[in-house]
Amino acid sequence: MPSPLENRPLRVAIIGAGPAGVYAADILTKAERDFEVSIDLFDQHPAPYGLIRYGVAPDHPRIKGIVNALHKVLDRGDIRFIGDVTYGRDLKLSDIRDLYDAVIFATGANDDAALNIPGEELEGSFGASRVVSWYDGHPDVPREWPLNAKEIAVIGNGNVALDVARVLSKHADDLLVTEIPENVYEGLKSSQVTDVHIFGRRGPAQIKFTPLELRELSHSRDVDIVLYPEDFEFDEASDEAIKSNNQVKTMVNTLTNWIVEEQDTGASRRLHLHFLQSPVEILGEDGKVVGLKMERQELQGDGSVKGTGEFTDYPVQAVYRAIGYFGTEIPEVGFDAKRGVIPNAGGRVLDEAGEVIQGVYTTGWIKRGPVGLIGHTKGDALETIGHLLEDHAELKPAVHPSEDALIELLNERGIEFTTWEGWLALDEHEKALGAAASESGPVQRERVKVVPREDMVKVARSAELPVA
Repeated sequence: MPSPLENRPLRVAIIGAGPAGVYAADILTKAERDFEVSIDLFDQHPAPYGLIRYGVAPDHPRIKGIVNALHKVLDRGDIRFIGDVTYGRDLKLSDIRDLYDAVIFATGANDDAALNIPGEELEGSFGASRVVSWYDGHPDVPREWPLNAKEIAVIGNGNVALDVARVLSKHADDLLVTEIPENVYEGLKSSQVTDVHIFGRRGPAQIKFTPLELRELSHSRDVDIVLYPEDFEFDEASDEAIKSNNQVKTMVNTLTNWIVEEQDTGASRRLHLHFLQSPVEILGEDGKVVGLKMERQELQGDGSVKGTGEFTDYPVQAVYRAIGYFGTEIPEVGFDAKRGVIPNAGGRVLDEAGEVIQGVYTTGWIKRGPVGLIGHTKGDALETIGHLLEDHAELKPAVHPSEDALIELLNERGIEFTTWEGWLALDEHEKALGAAASESGPVQRERVKVVPREDMVKVARSAELPVA
């Protein structure tokens, strides 16, 4: 029996215009198939790129370079970007099913995993994603951030922990060469920090940093790196990891060299690296953070650790947990609250009974959980798109598959969405702000981010270019 889709393009909506969503769209457009596709890529923000724009430290030009690859995909013109449209509010699942033959959720993981220890609710206790969103100019977080703590703890041994610690320990003037917004610069300039402590539960051979991230710590001006020889314990699994993994070997060598070399230069700020320490309680007085109780850990031979019963209280006035991101429940779609993901089988979304929901898919961190680097989302997308293509002939056809139908619905509801042409206008505007700041300031700035959502939309919609 002929497919009802064979006489028109397959209409696909992708919710989330970060790397996962863009990769999925790119793979689908390039896939070997005997039918045409028409893809709309939605994002709740006026600008695309998701995690790259709002989740990567501003002093990471190499990582930011991924934007160039994503830009090339969206600039081809065969994928339509629809920004400032929030799924669950502006468009319901019923709207999506009426307009599209299939939908792919690529919304990522935006919440912070909890420590589940006493004191986590105290004033001065934060999830790392919130401060990352602040210094990246996310439009939906407060413009100001409390930076009155002199001593700060960052819990976690991954790249996010290192990013947060590095940015909070840097002098604001040294971040002017990046795209940080003016409110972030002013906030960091007023910071009273003198010491930032990074705590990892396991040993130096089990850290989850990358060598590049680790080396960047030593490039911060007027910031001493402080390490503790008693933290450098290695068990059999550690020795094996050092021998068999060049990345681990490089990082351990870097750390041990720092211990041997004199790191105390008398800098005004210090960045402390602690290993084999696990948080037990965030200490408070009058509802505010005043310290962090840590328990010494001991390696067990296989790389795992066990508490020793030896406790140390560290005086800190702010604690940031950077132990992993966690997915957010999506309206009208199932959610695994333990894993923070959409229940799925290889990207095919499942209902409460574990049955596949026809035409509904997922990819990226909301599919597999927040593990792996950005590039790993390509493998997720390949699997998901492969299954979508397999299901093509059985998909329930959209009621209103015309590309114009979406625009008519958004206009009817008064939703001032943004387009790819609008992003190009905003992109040029931010670069112009950077050029103006370069002329009047001490350093060259490639761009200055626009933060308020209403300002982003105003600039984007001023492009007044066709939307279809």
